[in-house]
Amino acid sequence: MNIEAMSLMELAPFAAGLVFTGLIAGILAGLLGVGGGIVIVPVLYHVFTLLGIDEGVRMHLAVGTSLGTIILVSIRSVRAHAQKGVVDWQMLRDWALPVLVGVVLGTGIAAWVSGDALTGVFATIALVVAANLAFGKESWRLGAQLPSKAVQYPVASAIGGLSALMGIGGGTFGVTFMTLYGKNPREAVATSAGLGVLIAVPAMIGFVWAGWNDPRLPPFSIGYVNLIGLALIMPLSILAAPWGATIAHAISHKALIRAFALFLALTSLQMFYRLFG
Repeated sequence: MNIEAMSLMELAPFAAGLVFTGLIAGILAGLLGVGGGIVIVPVLYHVFTLLGIDEGVRMHLAVGTSLGTIILVSIRSVRAHAQKGVVDWQMLRDWALPVLVGVVLGTGIAAWVSGDALTGVFATIALVVAANLAFGKESWRLGAQLPSKAVQYPVASAIGGLSALMGIGGGTFGVTFMTLYGKNPREAVATSAGLGVLIAVPAMIGFVWAGWNDPRLPPFSIGYVNLIGLALIMPLSILAAPWGATIAHAISHKALIRAFALFLALTSLQMFYRLFG
């Protein structure tokens, strides 16, 4: 798209779609206690599809923009958790380099693969996450304590790489790994918020570089990061989160988790249909 040639009337539907994304992401985060890219990427993908964003950059743009929104939210979250003394800073220091290696590899792969391939990666992992949400049990354990560093470091790199490819913070994979090895859930969530910062900053920079000057991008995009998206999604998602939390108190938590699992599963299946249908 040519930014100079765009009229206000042409920009309005795009901005409205991003407002919708921010509100829905915030409500779902408040309802389900999840956030970041696992909510924003699929909603953005649907919005970009409806708005007719070029299919070749649609998923890259959703992932890159999502990563940008994660940064400040993760910083705010980890500071709040740190005040309560539940962040495992030593683990974050130990994982920093392996996570960075994974992010660099994941971002490099994202820059190289097609939009269809990136969509396939998200759809596949989202389906696995949906299955875990629907059928997983909090009592599941692989051990009473975290494994050796020789096991942790490759896992940290995998978390960094997959999160960069999907446009998500560290929570989706990090919390699952930590709690499977007996870590307190609150500490796992708090520490994973720190992972979100480690992942999102270099990954967003990588997506800016990867999409630099791509002529298929919508207005006000720097590489695969849309500035209008950052300006609208982040504050609106924060604003709407309490609304979702209020609703959550009136509805079964288990039913909400399964509803979100269904949302992820349907999104995944729709992505597969667009790829292979």
